[in-house]
Amino acid sequence: MFKNIIITCFLGLLAIILGAFGAHALKETLSSEQLLSFETAVRYQMYHVIVLLFVNTYQGFSENQKNLISYLFFLGILFFSGSIYAIQLSTISANTIWFVTPVGGLFFIVGWFSMIMIFVKKLRNQ
Repeated sequence: MFKNIIITCFLGLLAIILGAFGAHALKETLSSEQLLSFETAVRYQMYHVIVLLFVNTYQGFSENQKNLISYLFFLGILFFSGSIYAIQLSTISANTIWFVTPVGGLFFIVGWFSMIMIFVKKLRNQ
């Protein structure tokens, strides 16, 4: 359990650092469209960090359920936000890794769907 929380806290810290970096250091470097894309990556990362804190402290989830949702969201952050960071902060062309961002989005979708299914099952078992 603590492994997931430690990774989550690290990802939250990273979102704050990258958000500040984007707001201050990248204003002069990136176009407004690129900066907006970078901010989207930071925002999605932070949204999922907040959800991960809930998931990993919620007593109603089993350890397996916490791990499943956590890994799906960790992969979502890595692929979705990570690919956007890579495109905006390096010389990697979006044309080269265009498919990675939607894969990350798919991990987010599956993570949310998994939570829905867990809660639906709990509702049926009441």
